[in-house]
Amino acid sequence: MASSMDREIILADFQACTGIENIDEAITLLEQNNWDLVAAINGVIPQENGILRSEFGGEASPDAAFTAAGHHTTTTSSISASCSSQSAFHPVLSSRSITERLPRMLDFRVEYRDRIIDVVLEDSCTVGDIKQILESELKIPTSKMQLKGWKVGDVTDSTVLRTLHLPKNSCLYVLTPDLAVPPVPCQNSALQESLDPNFMLIITHREAQRDYTLNFPGSKTIQEVKRNVYDLTSIPVRHQVWEGWPQSVRDDSMTLASAGLDMPCHHVAVSRRSSPTETREHSEECTDVHMVSDSEGDDFEDASEFGVDDGELFGMSSSCLRKSSMMPENAENEGDALLQFTAEFSSRYGECHPVFLIGSLEATLQEAFFGKARDRKLLAIYLHHDDSVLTNVFCSQMLCAESIISYLSQNFITWAWDMTKEANRARFLTMCTRHFGSVVAQTVRTQETDQYPLLLIIMGKRSSNEVLNVIQGNTTVDELMMRLMAAVDIFTAQQQEDIKDEDEREARESVKREQDEAYRLSLEADRAKREAHEREMAEQFRLEQRKKEEEEEQEAIRLSLEQALPPEPSEEGPEPVSKLRIRTPSGEFFERRFLGSTRLQVVFDFVASKGFPCEQFKLLSTFPRRDVTQLNPNTTIMDAKLYPQETLFLEAKE
Repeated sequence: MASSMDREIILADFQACTGIENIDEAITLLEQNNWDLVAAINGVIPQENGILRSEFGGEASPDAAFTAAGHHTTTTSSISASCSSQSAFHPVLSSRSITERLPRMLDFRVEYRDRIIDVVLEDSCTVGDIKQILESELKIPTSKMQLKGWKVGDVTDSTVLRTLHLPKNSCLYVLTPDLAVPPVPCQNSALQESLDPNFMLIITHREAQRDYTLNFPGSKTIQEVKRNVYDLTSIPVRHQVWEGWPQSVRDDSMTLASAGLDMPCHHVAVSRRSSPTETREHSEECTDVHMVSDSEGDDFEDASEFGVDDGELFGMSSSCLRKSSMMPENAENEGDALLQFTAEFSSRYGECHPVFLIGSLEATLQEAFFGKARDRKLLAIYLHHDDSVLTNVFCSQMLCAESIISYLSQNFITWAWDMTKEANRARFLTMCTRHFGSVVAQTVRTQETDQYPLLLIIMGKRSSNEVLNVIQGNTTVDELMMRLMAAVDIFTAQQQEDIKDEDEREARESVKREQDEAYRLSLEADRAKREAHEREMAEQFRLEQRKKEEEEEQEAIRLSLEQALPPEPSEEGPEPVSKLRIRTPSGEFFERRFLGSTRLQVVFDFVASKGFPCEQFKLLSTFPRRDVTQLNPNTTIMDAKLYPQETLFLEAKE
């Protein structure tokens, strides 16, 4: 039984060679083979040109013989214990040349909508052969069929399966975008109705700190949703860790309609399953494993003679030995490039790292330097380079140290860029020249690859941006912290001056604002007084005009009444004449003679012609006291008993 330390080495070698990042899955496979590394690897990725012997088994594997169509049998011999490599396993080749090789059988589990088809083929077949079998099973033309789920990039119908270095068991799925989805009969009408509307999923990508709003039909399965998320986030389905699905979701084959999602939208989150750092380190060391022949003194024959390359002997494709790019080349949007940078940085060095601001360099400068003096911070620009031997050590041991992360978070705004590719390097130098000047750009341009990564410490000043320090990758945590603290001391002194100047400027502006406000209020008060006086004068003028018009109107009425009066009769006339004497409210008297047959209306008109209209005044008799204006205007003076003479007086109506 292997010791605890040996098991860690075996686990790391097993994950590096098989590409299985799930630790629980890897431990289970190793335990099934009693922690025999070679047996576990052969169980996951069978070898084709020989066997692997474990150091921990003590004995060489038993001879393997095979016979094909009457040909002779080939037997493997024991190998020498000497080895120039420090790997825990060594390939063993036959002492005689291998004349034939048994075909390797591959099992494929192909999913199409609600169907699963199992396909078993030799590795000498092509992708097109799989499609031919699926055509006979699914009744779908191969030209309308897209076979997805390959772990490598370009796969065509003519691609030979052996060249893809596939494991024994693989899962694929078929897409038919040019074919309409056939109607599916459903006994439950309520479920069928729920499959018709779209479901809105708001998916939060934890590493990229970004939300995606996606619409799916109710017939979409959770497995299909996860595959679509893989296209957006580049996180394989088996590495996806989800949060937020309802408790009723038991497996990925459930449709969204039957999953019990919230309406009108449902929030879920996805992140990448973390993998140990040892897996990455051992995956890099796999490129240095040397193959040793069992024949002493003879050189190892070229593996191409047997139709297999080194990657196939180890059960790995060459793509697993290469890291993903930190940043896409010629990215149109700096924010999208920084999203990929942050996600890849987290994948390589873990989630505990400085927070890189997502956005353009210009927006980052605005955030760091152009706020209030108390809110300003230093800017730290991390320049990454994958080809530098110092990069992994600097990132994992210094930049990701908790003390450095905490100090950068409190005192800096951190931005990052990848200088590995020439196009991205030229783009940063252009931005550097525009924002920091040609001297800084030339300093960065002259840095050698082995001097990377770089950390530029930049302080914003009144008229320009000053680079305080250029920290190269060949440093220690203590030295890095000291240089960061020195930059913060310089920045703090400058910041105090800026705060003092800003406070004095704000005080002056405050006094000026108060004076302006007092002046404004004074102007408004003067304007209010002036407007009130103007309104008063206008109202007075209006009243005078109205009074004047009323007086003119009354005068016109008076004149018309005066002209309409009959002539005053003489006392010696044949008809009876009544003499009326009328006293005004001011004590004056006026009198006039009227014929006895004259109507009272003529008397009223006479009184009105003197400026006392009946609408405003009452005409009263003395004895008996009565209001003459209340009598019928057509009554004659004789009938009103105002003959032969009568004294009347005027009284204003209330």
